[in-house]
Amino acid sequence: MGKFSLGDIAEKMKDIDFCMLTTVTEGGKLSSRPMSNNRDVEYDGDSWFFAYDDARFVRDIEAADQVGLTFSGDKSLLGKPGVFIGIEGKASLTRDRLALEEHWVDDLERWFPQGIETPGIVLLKVHGSRIHYWDGEEEGEVAL
Repeated sequence: MGKFSLGDIAEKMKDIDFCMLTTVTEGGKLSSRPMSNNRDVEYDGDSWFFAYDDARFVRDIEAADQVGLTFSGDKSLLGKPGVFIGIEGKASLTRDRLALEEHWVDDLERWFPQGIETPGIVLLKVHGSRIHYWDGEEEGEVAL
């Protein structure tokens, strides 16, 4: 078993822009979709994502806040698989202007053309409770 710290996980996450967010649907099924963390990974156990409040996963989270995030890193220079990170946690949604400003990056204007003033914009926070990782021969968990 490996011995990665939360800081080690944060460092690896800096190189991974997209992850898969998994929610529980109204019918109890699992649903996943890609999300960009916009390199906002000063990771302390919380992950942040911008979305529109009419997205299906927003309704999923309002009904059941338990979610999963999965990250997969690029292959190494030697062709070996990159790191894999799975995070379990609870999701919450905010429309708080200060929170939106704090996590905003200009690249988001591609999807939210009016910035944080875009109608229907919402910020998703996933507060991790457990992290499992695989990195070559290293495997382990980080409790949060």
